[in-house]
Amino acid sequence: MKLKPSLKDVKSCPMQYVLAINDTLNVFNGKWKMPIIGSLLFDKKRFTEIQRNIPNITPRMLSKELKDLEANGVVRRVVYDSIPVSVEYELTESALLLSDVVDKMLEWGLQHRKSTFNSKR
Repeated sequence: MKLKPSLKDVKSCPMQYVLAINDTLNVFNGKWKMPIIGSLLFDKKRFTEIQRNIPNITPRMLSKELKDLEANGVVRRVVYDSIPVSVEYELTESALLLSDVVDKMLEWGLQHRKSTFNSKR
């Protein structure tokens, strides 16, 4: 059974594809969500570690974006019962499936940056 038809076999874009893309963009909209996900792809991190990895993000914005990502099932907040209380953030199993997407975005971004900056010289 074919799960997804080949794009060359499809004459028009099925509505479910558009809806799925829209759902994805709604979860990952904004300037900071993908950098946060990228930071957490390598390992779970504490709040300040994430903030150090992402230049120019304010603590307030990071907190807001982490709450959004947690509400959408992308990030899991783990609270450790220690003194003082320790909190770490990690990607959910669903979010870990994004590693291929992030890899492709990184590959494209590096190529684009290289060609854009090389052509301006």
